[in-house]
Amino acid sequence: MVTFLETPKRLKLILNVLLLLISLYGAAKKDFIVDESTFFQRLVINTTAPMQQFVFNLRSSVLLFFRHYIFIVNASMENDQLTKKVHDLEYTIFQLGEIKRENERLKELLKFGEEIPREKVLAQVVGFDSSSEFKVLRINKGLRDGVVLKSTVVTGQGLVGYVYRVSDYFSDILTILDQNGRIDAIVTRTRSHGIVQGLSHSKCIMKYVTRTEPVEVGDELITAGLGNIYPKGLRIGSIASIEKESYGITQLIEINPSVNFRKLEEVIVLINK
Repeated sequence: MVTFLETPKRLKLILNVLLLLISLYGAAKKDFIVDESTFFQRLVINTTAPMQQFVFNLRSSVLLFFRHYIFIVNASMENDQLTKKVHDLEYTIFQLGEIKRENERLKELLKFGEEIPREKVLAQVVGFDSSSEFKVLRINKGLRDGVVLKSTVVTGQGLVGYVYRVSDYFSDILTILDQNGRIDAIVTRTRSHGIVQGLSHSKCIMKYVTRTEPVEVGDELITAGLGNIYPKGLRIGSIASIEKESYGITQLIEINPSVNFRKLEEVIVLINK
């Protein structure tokens, strides 16, 4: 019979286990390697270590600087973006305010024109004569919008003038400030008749009012409705001054127009078809 120790495979296993145990024991008993430095090694270390420390600190400072610089650049870019957004929002608020004010003006214009039995076209003023006396205005509506020659132009404050030249998309208005204009007018308080024409410096004059007419400064003037252009009842302005001729039979009356032509933005064109 073959015993346990005589078995070749089992004997080989036992030997391997013993060798492993001996190796582990030897590794556990082994001392750590300690290298005691010499004088020359200590001299080299003491000489090179400060330089290594300087280079290491310099590297750390450079890295820290670039990190801060990048942070500052990113913060500056973000600040610029936020500033642009604030400006965009402010501009949007401004535009909304302008739209609101324009809508309010247009509503007033529409209310003013409700009582006038003519077709109405809303228009914006896009230009005026180069002399800055506002004798001629240009609006952004023309033949394509139904505007025709001699159409009356008004605002909520009163009479502006009439269309004297028209193209497909634009029209020119001869205002009441022009000396070539003639308007049959009535003084509302006394019902005195006269002719209003432009003067200069945003003024008009009223002619052919007899000396006996008791007109006064502050009296209001309206259109008389004579002729084929202006309907009756449109406000023209108020009397600013009165000058009676020494030997004549009439008085010269200066008029302040009710429309502020320097602030004129929108108008209504009254089309009589």
